[in-house]
Amino acid sequence: MDSSRIFTVTEINASIRGLLESRFPFVSVAGEISNLRQPMSGHLYFTLKDEQSQIKAVLFKIQQRYLSDSLADGQAVVCRGRISVYEPRGDYQLIVEAIDFQGAGALRLEFDRLKKKLAAEGLFDQSRKKPIPPFPRHVVVITSPRGAAVHDFIRIARRRSPTVEISVYPVSVQGGQAPGEIADGVALVNSHFFDSVIVLCRGGGSLEDLWAFNEERVARAIAASRLPAVSAVGHETDFTIADFVADLRAPTPSAAAELILPDAGILKSQVHQLRMRLLRKMTVLLDIADHRIAINVHRLGTMQRQLDQRALQIDHAAAYLEQGLRAALAHNRAALNGIEQRLRLHSPVARLQLQRQKLTDLCRRLLIAEKSAIDSRGDALARAAGLLDAVSPLSTLARGYSIVRKGAADGGVITDYRQVKGGDRVDVILHKGSLECTIEKTGEGRPRETE
Repeated sequence: MDSSRIFTVTEINASIRGLLESRFPFVSVAGEISNLRQPMSGHLYFTLKDEQSQIKAVLFKIQQRYLSDSLADGQAVVCRGRISVYEPRGDYQLIVEAIDFQGAGALRLEFDRLKKKLAAEGLFDQSRKKPIPPFPRHVVVITSPRGAAVHDFIRIARRRSPTVEISVYPVSVQGGQAPGEIADGVALVNSHFFDSVIVLCRGGGSLEDLWAFNEERVARAIAASRLPAVSAVGHETDFTIADFVADLRAPTPSAAAELILPDAGILKSQVHQLRMRLLRKMTVLLDIADHRIAINVHRLGTMQRQLDQRALQIDHAAAYLEQGLRAALAHNRAALNGIEQRLRLHSPVARLQLQRQKLTDLCRRLLIAEKSAIDSRGDALARAAGLLDAVSPLSTLARGYSIVRKGAADGGVITDYRQVKGGDRVDVILHKGSLECTIEKTGEGRPRETE
């Protein structure tokens, strides 16, 4: 090909298309379906992928009549067709002629496996689910702040309960780092808040798009949450492992706001109705009380003379009681003075001073004996430490020797050349650090002396 020639984009794409169609006239490609979509044309567009790569594919409407089953994300299939290039965009793709179904696909199998495992552990049991407070004061939404789902949630939440505080904890909701960020977010929110509701929020997507919420570490983080957790992931038809573990599953993020937050307008109306009922009830009760008071006032008027007589009797009794109390107090005060005089004659103050002096002498002698014992034990410990250092293997290593251990799991010390053979790996422990070595030769000879 002439390298000096200048091609147009159309010419290049046409040339590549010819090369691909001639090189791959008919191929069979195995992979997993993802991002399946069907526009108004009726054709099926999807991505065929494996663990490392992916290729775009299209199954035209006329070829769909040969399908033995409908396509879905996560299915493992073998697509048979030809490789071509869509020239307007320069995309190469697989034009599918026939599809053989291999099973539910790796993602669907992993979903079913984890679901059975966690169900067997009781993580889905209704008995362990925490109730959602009827009037939450704070909601923490764990989601991507750039998604439309969180904005829908906040818009509906502000409309229903304007006074509720809403915090957004930003995480990735798709990709390899998403499960770790989501699980760490749940744990962090639990450590910082004590009266909140957690909402895991994400818009709809394929099984692959929602896979972060099917990871085991995310499920266990939700199960370990002290705060009630609500799963609002995907559309109404989407189900994730997080939905089964969460305390409440909302079909959509918008529905989550409606499920956990009360409508302030309805509450105001209910409060107004209850206030009116209370006022009517109180009015009736006050009228009844006024009637009873009027009757009792009339009855008390005839009893006023008897009450006056009783008041005089109470005054006389009080005066007599006061006189008797004063006499008793005077008698008890005289007796107390006599007891105080006798106590002064037998005061224990002198005996206490003598015992205090004895105690001081004993404490001084105890401190001297304690210091002597500590000094004696310290000397013995120093002698034992010196003896231990003399026989320590660390001292031997410091003089240039080493310890050779097997590199296997048992890690036994090698003392005989017959314990190893050529090619074996050994660990050599030095005074500072260690070496990993391979045996080249064994024998009975003495080690070579260094010059």
